[in-house]
Amino acid sequence: MLKNKTIILGIDPGIERLGIAIIEKNTLTIPKEKIVFSECFKTLKSDPTEKRLFQIHQHILEILEVYKPDIAIIEKIFFTVNQKTAITVAQARGSVMTAIGSKNIPIMELTPTEIKESITGNGSAKKQDIARMLPKIIPIPNQTLQDDELDAIASALAGSAKLRYSQL
Repeated sequence: MLKNKTIILGIDPGIERLGIAIIEKNTLTIPKEKIVFSECFKTLKSDPTEKRLFQIHQHILEILEVYKPDIAIIEKIFFTVNQKTAITVAQARGSVMTAIGSKNIPIMELTPTEIKESITGNGSAKKQDIARMLPKIIPIPNQTLQDDELDAIASALAGSAKLRYSQL
């Protein structure tokens, strides 16, 4: 039997800016999803990497304690030309995944292309396309969300859609 309500954590990984979103998926309401929480968690560039990773880990544990998500959706790393950035993003992603794993919460990993396609219907959509589509899919309580928050919301929604199809 399916649950009527699922709490989904969406993560847009980064070490300097980490997008975090909590959405509630309720099969008995219209709209079916609503944003419960979103933020762009920031660490200081001047701090050593290990301190930044620990801050991310601790913050995610706090989020998990407060919202108790049923599943986490995290964006897979898209390797760019800048390998140094990719490595630090991978480290931040690992810190997030370790925190989530410590609470035995299942993790679904989606590629940027899967997320874009789920939100816009186009796997090569631009950030502004996602920002334009999100308010049409889910009520956005604050219109001044940062890109990282929007990406985390998009990740959570893409995961929600994938969950819906996997439960049919």
